[in-house]
Amino acid sequence: MISAPTVLVTNDDGIGAAFFQNLVRSCIKQGFHVWVAAPSGERSWIGRAFSRHREVTVSSYPNCGHEAWSIDGTPSDCVNIALGNLFKKKPDVVLSGMNIGFNATMPLCLSSGTLAGATEGSAWGLPAVACSFDLEKSVFEIVHRNPSVCPSSIQPHLDAACDHAAAFAKSLVGKPVTGLHVHSLNYPSKVTAETKVKKTIPAIVRHNSLFKPSAFGYSFAWSDGDVISAGKDTDLAAIEEGLISHTVFDFGHVSRL
Repeated sequence: MISAPTVLVTNDDGIGAAFFQNLVRSCIKQGFHVWVAAPSGERSWIGRAFSRHREVTVSSYPNCGHEAWSIDGTPSDCVNIALGNLFKKKPDVVLSGMNIGFNATMPLCLSSGTLAGATEGSAWGLPAVACSFDLEKSVFEIVHRNPSVCPSSIQPHLDAACDHAAAFAKSLVGKPVTGLHVHSLNYPSKVTAETKVKKTIPAIVRHNSLFKPSAFGYSFAWSDGDVISAGKDTDLAAIEEGLISHTVFDFGHVSRL
């Protein structure tokens, strides 16, 4: 009897986020044995940070995949603790997401906790995928305020994105892993099962200041910035075209300028 492939699922929006729970269900539909190790709350914009100077607590989490842990740490903490302490064997693939909002353009990718969760899996020699879902601004504000609920207007599109991400992760099972690669999938807001995939590179954006003066110092303030690379082969261009963007980060290769 052939055992089901195993997937470790994590995110940076918190284990209770509806987008994350949707992805877990899609992984189960794909025939995965699903292990979950995700932050207890939102840990967005944190990059590949580790909780070096404090203890990280872990607790079981009910009704989420086959085995699930809620971890009071970063996405990198979650994957590292799961692989080093919670599992008796390695999973077949690591899947991080479904992120609330896209992770396109190089600055966002470098800041993303979703990408970081997948990167930690890759650092252990595992196939690794990060997936993110673009949202119109008004919908993003609704979901961000209450991440445990998915508006009915986007549910079919979220289902399509999660099903595609789970199927893509399964396609990597059993393939040889060399180097340190992370697959980043960005889904347009109106994605369907028929939406095509485009191979892309990250767009370069200059955001400049992301902070504004506040009562006690400075507070975060989003800036769209200026797009420096406007080619049709960028992740941003693909999403704007209504296509699924597929970028492969090769962290084992550094160019010599």
